[in-house]
Amino acid sequence: MTAPRVSRRQFVAAAAGACASAAYGVACEDTIERPLFDARLKSRPRAGVVTSAHGDRPLGLDRRRDAILHVPATTSGAPVPLLVLLHGASGSGEGVLHRLAAAVEATGVAVLAPSSRDSTWDGIRGGFGPDVAALDRALAKVFDTVAVDAGRVAIGGFSDGATYALSLGLINGDLFSRIVAFSPGFVVEGEPHGRPQVFISHGTADQILPIDRASRAIVPDLRRRGYDVTFREFDGGHEVPSAIARDAMAWIATPSQRDKL
Repeated sequence: MTAPRVSRRQFVAAAAGACASAAYGVACEDTIERPLFDARLKSRPRAGVVTSAHGDRPLGLDRRRDAILHVPATTSGAPVPLLVLLHGASGSGEGVLHRLAAAVEATGVAVLAPSSRDSTWDGIRGGFGPDVAALDRALAKVFDTVAVDAGRVAIGGFSDGATYALSLGLINGDLFSRIVAFSPGFVVEGEPHGRPQVFISHGTADQILPIDRASRAIVPDLRRRGYDVTFREFDGGHEVPSAIARDAMAWIATPSQRDKL
């Protein structure tokens, strides 16, 4: 059977309930069409950059909702993989980085964890705009200070952040070679570029974003469109199990056969 689609009214009601209960995600349909502004990111990794930052530090781009850059202590002079990590509704870059810190540190992946301009990401609230511009500024600063492996730039997130990562990742697949989506809700449609690989996980008992209406609809659609998708279902709710977080970070860190060509 095809899972029923969630109405706009149900979507808004679930979002309010999720925020009130301090959950990260919102109930939603698998694909929602919204007014589309420019969702293209212009910043790109540069050759010849020497990494000048280690540990965690704010980028200093916004006093209220700044982005956090994490560069592993084990980083040498070689270019490193970079993950743009996006928080869920009512969250922050600092918060989601803290939750996944152990998995991140174990794999040597540098992480840029921005914070949305509002309580969640613009594409989910009504159309791409200020969050895309803020992320582009943050990426430009990272690419100026960290030697990034251009073949291993990924975008990922949890709940609303997973939805936004999927949406921006497909539109900017010529920058992001991989997309990680922990419990996404839907995809905001836009013109795709490139052919990124995708890693999706979802709990079978998720009450915030029921799997039948979310990832079990998203995954087959992406595969029909020709994307290489790794799908991990697990026994659990709206969460990121530590084992899945470690597997996702290792997947980001490991060069694919395509990267080696």
